[in-house]
Amino acid sequence: MEDNHPENYQRLQALIAELSGSLPGTMQAFKGLHKQATADGALDRKTKELIALGMALSINCGGCVAYHVKQALESGASREEILEAVGVAVMMGGGPAVVYGCEALAALDQFLAERNLRARASAP
Repeated sequence: MEDNHPENYQRLQALIAELSGSLPGTMQAFKGLHKQATADGALDRKTKELIALGMALSINCGGCVAYHVKQALESGASREEILEAVGVAVMMGGGPAVVYGCEALAALDQFLAERNLRARASAP
């Protein structure tokens, strides 16, 4: 059975909110770190999200894969840019990165399908 990455993303967001209630100081600090680390600078946010995706694949973090595919899309990354980032991660991470690269592809296709459904639903 294939993972539903948009549902996993929403579940992860809910769990992060719950964890934030239990560890407010730690999670507030983490959110601040995330905001600063992904802010536009010498590298734009899109590039930083593609780097984060590559790292997620390399460290085998499934939840991170869904999160950073979605964030890369929201930052303006194209399907092709995301797939090239997957390719670099495969080069650096070998077999395990291939497996998580497949997860990234599934997540990408699911988030794009979800985006297209929302666009069609809001069209006049």
